[in-house]
Parts: sequence; structure tokens; C-alpha cells
Amino acid sequence: MAVAAAPGALGALGAGRVRLVAACCARLGPAAWAGGPAPRRGYSSEVKTEDELRVRHLEEENRGIVVLGINRAYGKNSLSKNLLKMLSKAVDALKSDKKVRTIIIRSEVPGIFCAGADLKERAKMHSSEVGPFVSKIRAVINDIGGTQRLPRAIGMSLAKELIFSARVLDGQEAKAVGLISHVLEQNQEGDAAYRKALDLAREFLPQGPVAMRVAKLAINQGMEVDLVTGLAIEEACYAQTISTKDRLEGLLAFKEKRPPRYKGE
Repeated sequence: MAVAAAPGALGALGAGRVRLVAACCARLGPAAWAGGPAPRRGYSSEVKTEDELRVRHLEEENRGIVVLGINRAYGKNSLSKNLLKMLSKAVDALKSDKKVRTIIIRSEVPGIFCAGADLKERAKMHSSEVGPFVSKIRAVINDIGGTQRLPRAIGMSLAKELIFSARVLDGQEAKAVGLISHVLEQNQEGDAAYRKALDLAREFLPQGPVAMRVAKLAINQGMEVDLVTGLAIEEACYAQTISTKDRLEGLLAFKEKRPPRYKGE
């Protein structure tokens, strides 16, 4: 089974301007982000730390899509200080790259999504290090915070049930409660979720960057407030698009019955 999560369903990098699609396969919890070439079945404990995160800028019809491949098999893709540092550095670089439109996060380890924080490393941390480390995770992956975000996503009763029991959900169960968007049959290459994520990313590419950015902002902030305030946030976000060249291009393209050519301006 493979799972492709729509943007924000499993967590979103704090890249602001870009969209993120997380592609995962197998079970949620110890699940897997699909990624990279066809996965190898033999794992090595000698993977160099600089190879734990692989950044690929796709080309041709996929130009504008960046793939972040997690490759930490010996740690079940758990978030170590080194991996977190690499993710933070990669995200900071992508934030300032106007050519980047969508980020796909995938695992390059078969059968593994992400085991969460590296608890072996955490056990060696001084208590004074733990708080800053968790804060750093929040800064890079801004959708963590299960006691607050899970009730908002699936309701308080079910969130309490899952948190109190520490239950692991499979893909079908996660989709049923609204945690993910797609569940797929795995293919022979083991990258069905990545292929679905790539299809989603291609759908995002033609859309206006400015409109996508403010739509993301309106959704994220609007979900934290009442409806009246949310509508005010939406109006403020729309106002940011009025003076843009992209808005005029969209109107002109509609009039001329052609696809718009947005530039993010």
C-alpha cells in the first residue's frame, strides 16, 4: 500500500511560498516516504551524514519541483540533529529561490516513513538541549504539535483516543479519519506514492505563485480563528493580489482563451 498526502496532511515545511507534497508508503507511524530510484533492500550503517538528505531539482516539464529525499535507513529516517540541520539549510535555500514552486518530501528507504525524533540521540542530550531541539523541529516542520493540531483535524474525541492509546494507523485508517488524501496500490518499483505526489505537484505548477502563497496563508491562519475573522483574513490576502501582474495576466488569458503565463509578480 502506498499513501500520498496532500499538502499539509502529514506536515509542511516552513517554506511559506512553496507547496509541499509528502509521499509515503506502507504504514503510518513507521511508514515510508516514497522516493529516489527503485529502493535497495540492503541497508548500510555506513551512510555518510551528508547523504542523509538528497536535494533534487527536477527539470523539463517538472521544472519548479524540488524533491527532498530522506536517506537515513539505519535510524528509520528519524530526525537527528544532523538531519534537522540539513533540512533547515535546504528549506532556507529554497525560500529564496523564486524558481521553486513545489517541494516533494520522499523517503529513499523502503518501508519507512519517519520514526519521529531520534530517541537514541535524544537520550544522550542534556535536559537543557531538549527544548531548543524540539523548537528547531517546529521551526522546520511547522505542522507538528499533535495535542493541538490533531483535534483540529479529526475532532477532540478521536484525537484523545489516538493520543492516549498511541495507536498506529495504517493508510486506509488514516484516510478514513481525514489525515491523508490518497491511498494507492503499491507498484513494482515501490514508488507509487511518489508518482502520485509528482502528479499533484504538476497540477500545482501552472497556478499563480502569488495567489497560491496567499491562499496557503489564508487557509493556515483561517483554521485557527472563527469564521468571521477567517473571512477577514481571506479578504486581506486577496487584497495582496489586486496590484499584481499575475492577476492582470489571469484576466487577459481568460479573455483570450489561453493558458495564463504566471511569473509570480
